[in-house]
Amino acid sequence: MSTMGRTGDRDRDPEGRAENQRPRDRYGRPLPYGSPQGIPRIPADAVFTAEEGLDEAQRLLDEGYAFHAHEVLEAVWKSAPEADRELWRGLAQLAVGLTHAQRGNSVGAARLLRRGADRVADYGPQAPDGVDALGAARYGRAVAERLERGDEPAIDTAALRLRRGGQRAE
Repeated sequence: MSTMGRTGDRDRDPEGRAENQRPRDRYGRPLPYGSPQGIPRIPADAVFTAEEGLDEAQRLLDEGYAFHAHEVLEAVWKSAPEADRELWRGLAQLAVGLTHAQRGNSVGAARLLRRGADRVADYGPQAPDGVDALGAARYGRAVAERLERGDEPAIDTAALRLRRGGQRAE
């Protein structure tokens, strides 16, 4: 794998696709290679069961790491059964929408939050894997509305509860 250098080389996977393995800050912004304060990336080939993904994504949201929660939810989305993929895609969009809000991009955040909310809401109260689709959609829309009004809300990523009843699996 190459590293970013003066020549502009990009990190590449074995198939030659661009990827960025630089450590990230808490909001997912790339840091210089070897940066000691960086947060490790979720590997592109990571595999999570729905339960593992919900637990890990919720832990990351609880700690304010929406970008990293997005990476976990995206990993579940990639391996989810076809019928459930839009649910996981929507959850990942909610998390990345929160990331944009944390970074100060209110317009992009509101769009992603609404798009994610619409996707998850379609699964209704009986969403698979114990996902609180309606609660997640409500939260995403409420944050989007505050952003669209120009309110500068403190982004409480822990308020996004992924499971019905707001509980983690034990």
